[in-house]
Amino acid sequence: MAAIPVSSFREGLPDQLGALRSMVEMESPTTDKGLIDTLGTWVAARLEDLGLEIERFPQAKAGDHWLATWGSGSGGVLLMHHLDTVYPAGTIQTNPWAERNGRAFGPGALDMKGGIAVTLAALATLHRAGRRPARRVQCLFTSDEETGSHSSRELLEGEARQRDLVLCLEPAMPDGSLKTSRKGTGVFIVETIGRAAHAGNNPGAGINAIVEMAHQIPVVQALAAPAAGTTVSVGVIEGGTRTNVVPERCRVRVDVRVVEAAEQARVEAGLAALHPVLEGARIETRGGWNRPPMSRTDSIASAFERARRIGDGLGLRLSEGAAGGGSDANFVAALGIPVLDGLGPMGDGAHSPQEYVEIDSLPERAALLAALLTEI
Repeated sequence: MAAIPVSSFREGLPDQLGALRSMVEMESPTTDKGLIDTLGTWVAARLEDLGLEIERFPQAKAGDHWLATWGSGSGGVLLMHHLDTVYPAGTIQTNPWAERNGRAFGPGALDMKGGIAVTLAALATLHRAGRRPARRVQCLFTSDEETGSHSSRELLEGEARQRDLVLCLEPAMPDGSLKTSRKGTGVFIVETIGRAAHAGNNPGAGINAIVEMAHQIPVVQALAAPAAGTTVSVGVIEGGTRTNVVPERCRVRVDVRVVEAAEQARVEAGLAALHPVLEGARIETRGGWNRPPMSRTDSIASAFERARRIGDGLGLRLSEGAAGGGSDANFVAALGIPVLDGLGPMGDGAHSPQEYVEIDSLPERAALLAALLTEI
């Protein structure tokens, strides 16, 4: 059976764009359970209208998670989405929805409400056409991906283990490529501990923790290995209390991203081996890895090749690439389950006031997703 052409999805673009605008204007910062649950309820209602069975997973503090199921049987496909964004409530007032030059702007438009809009359009079009997927399709919507998926990881891994293929609706790469590999991510805190003293009357009795940290930051940064794809970034620094007090403590937050699991061990060992320069100072490190690397396995390569052929049939030329950031697809890949990431729309500026979606990519990605669900 031939795939539904992209032109059919372009006819539905006004509705798809309207759904995206509604979601963007329903702000959903990770830290606001009430707002996230409002968005989750809205999405679930639209899927229920299409005949999907809805299951809600209540959370005490995080936003609730949702699972929508179409069809029955074992195996099948899992579609992953997250409802939360990085923007605090009220951002929509200073950065409102806007459409200009073929782009739709707004907080969370790309990451990843655009991906949810793609799924809603794909399923709605299949529903209207009577094109029920041959195998079970489940759509998972979680609420805390942007802060590490702490409350949702067990759920998403459990559902992924039961599926034959996982499709992640995170944004495409700026050129439209799917993501067949991602870096593993970690956050570490390095703290230097000195001794407080009066900065004017008795500075010699103190040990300046900020000065000690100044010695340590170059050592930390030197743990990067560009040739191996390992990046290390000291992104936040805090220290001291008053200018007339020799600072007793200073801490930095370090973002680490790696391509290979072996690099995780090397960087962690390097941080643990930091040695103070100032006599009497101490160093403490804590933190760890949030997401393992998503390596391009044979099964991921095979899934991409099938998607590429399906895209060719729609007149869409698909390419693949590697992403520096992590997503929930990292967890799935670590389980050995084939996963394709970046099936959401094209755009750029995620996590910034310039975040936007390429409007023309919305129906194209919906057509691709619908074809994947009916042809794989």
